[in-house]
Amino acid sequence: MPHTLRAVDRDDEALAALKMLAGFHDDITKDATRTKNRLRSVLTQIHPALERVFAGEILSRTLVLDSLIHYEGPTKLAAAGRGRVLKWMRNRAKKDPAALAIFAALAEQTVTVPGTAVAELVIPQLAANIKALQAQRDTIAGQVEEMLESFPLAQVLMSMPGVGIKTASNILLSIGDCQDFADAAHLAAYAGIAPTTRQSGTSVRGEFPTRAGNKQLKNAMFQSAWIASNCHPASRDYYPRKRTEGQKHNAAVMRLARSRCNVIYALLTRRKLSREIPARTIATAA
Repeated sequence: MPHTLRAVDRDDEALAALKMLAGFHDDITKDATRTKNRLRSVLTQIHPALERVFAGEILSRTLVLDSLIHYEGPTKLAAAGRGRVLKWMRNRAKKDPAALAIFAALAEQTVTVPGTAVAELVIPQLAANIKALQAQRDTIAGQVEEMLESFPLAQVLMSMPGVGIKTASNILLSIGDCQDFADAAHLAAYAGIAPTTRQSGTSVRGEFPTRAGNKQLKNAMFQSAWIASNCHPASRDYYPRKRTEGQKHNAAVMRLARSRCNVIYALLTRRKLSREIPARTIATAA
């Protein structure tokens, strides 16, 4: 069935360069995540309460990383005292909610765990590695942004609410100029965001999300739909309506992604910037 095959690679120089940069960006992001997890693992062994403070995206903050590089760990943070550390932090940033949480966590543990001294030799090195990786990632993101500025289709995609630089690059790397797809339904099926019907003999069990499709494209469309549901009026109305109909979070976002797929297909094939679409048009598309 030759008509079902998609192009594996393209001769477009801009897309090839974008693919290389985007892949490098993903690798560095994964390295940064692994290093953060390693740092949190070290903190868990010597000071679990302090590790809980650094859960989530707090370890991405430059001020927090600088404080771990400078004070090395819980021992020197406690020895320096709250006043001195807060003064050191305020000289580098006006406000950071993690600062007060650090000292609340330090007060929860009164014993020094064996191996703390060695762990505090590792902590500043891991923090410095995270900071360096994030700087590299930001540099590559800037290069991707510069490249996309001269790529017309990227500007077309980013004119749509919820689509940023990373999302636009992932979509373009997956489908190019969208000329390989007969219609929006074909694109949705390729992305894996079109619901499928399960049946056995004469038994039909309704629609379910498919596990097939291009994972990179599916993730990009899902993430952009979720972002749009928080910032775009029509999408913001669509999402809760699907929730009230009994659909779970992922299913509601996937429905929104499917309706937005029609818009993405139209934008890329017509090479026109996005314009505001009335909410009832989006609802009808689903």
